[in-house]
Amino acid sequence: MSSSTKNQTQRPTKMTPTQGFVFGGISCMTAALVTNPVDVIKTRLQLQGQLAAAHDAPKYNGFLRGMLTIVTEEGPRGLYKGISASLLREGTYSTLRMGLYQPIKDALKTPGETHELLWKKVVAAASSGAIGSAITNPVDLIKIRMQARGDQQVPYKNIIDAFRTIARNEGLGGLYKGVGPNVQRAAVLTASQLPSYDHSKKVLIGSGLVQEGIVAHVICSMFAGLVAATFTSPFDLVKSRYMNQRKASGPSGTPGAILYKSPLDCFVKTVQNEGVRGLFKGWLPNWMRIGPHTIVTFMVMEQLRRLVGVEPI
Repeated sequence: MSSSTKNQTQRPTKMTPTQGFVFGGISCMTAALVTNPVDVIKTRLQLQGQLAAAHDAPKYNGFLRGMLTIVTEEGPRGLYKGISASLLREGTYSTLRMGLYQPIKDALKTPGETHELLWKKVVAAASSGAIGSAITNPVDLIKIRMQARGDQQVPYKNIIDAFRTIARNEGLGGLYKGVGPNVQRAAVLTASQLPSYDHSKKVLIGSGLVQEGIVAHVICSMFAGLVAATFTSPFDLVKSRYMNQRKASGPSGTPGAILYKSPLDCFVKTVQNEGVRGLFKGWLPNWMRIGPHTIVTFMVMEQLRRLVGVEPI
């Protein structure tokens, strides 16, 4: 076999759409296993201090104290509250958003285009994130509600019970509460995360500063996580607060606290009562979740691609 033929057979192949969906789901589910404790703390920090409880002493006073409070009151298992819903969310929403990115990006290419434009990557990522979150909104809503409360206040026995209870007490529309801010947040997250990694990696490697490999993966995923956390924090906070509202909490018909009429109302009231800084409440745990989540996601994704001989991102 000639050297040219040998090099040709060893050249990485282009990833198929099916591989994109499967690898995206596996990598994000792996990341969720690592970052669920941070996600729980982030959700609790975002929900406290809103309106009626604005003047109450905060129960979760910062990231570390919040973690200690949860472990003390609920045990270490409290940090993995909602893990089943979290894994289901990543296995559906993230499978879609990660899998759709490349096909949409390819569809935006013009004939003869050799250089990928950043704005096309952003549009492709925003579109894939919006589509994925719109379809899987019920799972995200259930995850937030299961993470938001202590053991004595768990509203649902499991995911199936959550679907049934919400549909019975709030109607099928209740499963799509907060779909607006959820889609916005997902579009912003994916549009800031995937292109940041994709583009920064090509710039770094193209400039000769780093070579394809673990170092490039870590640097670019850390950068992508920081960008994504900053851009998504306000959307994430509004989404968490609005989705956490419930009408009837059980057969007794006891009403939950309905503080916001709409996502926009939530945004406005948060700024009025807590200032602009209130929109970034939970930024640190949000970054501490998205950062490691992004690193694990892309590290696993790159290794899966390498194992099957697919070209790197």
